[in-house]
Amino acid sequence: MITDPVITRIGEGVELHHRQGRREAARDLFTQIWDDIGGEQGDPLYICVLAHAMADVQDDVRQELMWDLRALAAADLITEERVAEAGVTLSPAGLYPSLHLNLTECYRKLGDLDRAREHLRQAQDTIGALGDDEYGQLIRSGLERLTEQLEDEPLPKPAGSQDPTPDPA
Repeated sequence: MITDPVITRIGEGVELHHRQGRREAARDLFTQIWDDIGGEQGDPLYICVLAHAMADVQDDVRQELMWDLRALAAADLITEERVAEAGVTLSPAGLYPSLHLNLTECYRKLGDLDRAREHLRQAQDTIGALGDDEYGQLIRSGLERLTEQLEDEPLPKPAGSQDPTPDPA
């Protein structure tokens, strides 16, 4: 059971967004929490969880990407002891599938399919850290959906390759 008040507040913001459809209210709450934790100098657990949630309430995909990258960088600094202290049942390793899944989606939206596929591979490589609970199933279904979408996307042309149909000039 989550015992940390900051993680609980972040959860309230997630509820505002996902359950109540109040995206702007969630973004406002997340911004306040970001200031309260000291932003980039805050606790890596808070930065990771908050940035991961903040990415979901962005209107611009580049801002979403910035928050997702911030969450991923912070995840590397989170220890098992810290998550246990906060009452978070997910291990630090369990954060990575969702983080990489979100990055896959950002890069796909931006048309950077190479980076999208790289993060998809990383999500696939880390998915075993999740259980077979509702959260694990949610991430797995997102992974399957993005895998199908990226399979349907054309592979980029190798550098220096020519288009077989010349441009009539």
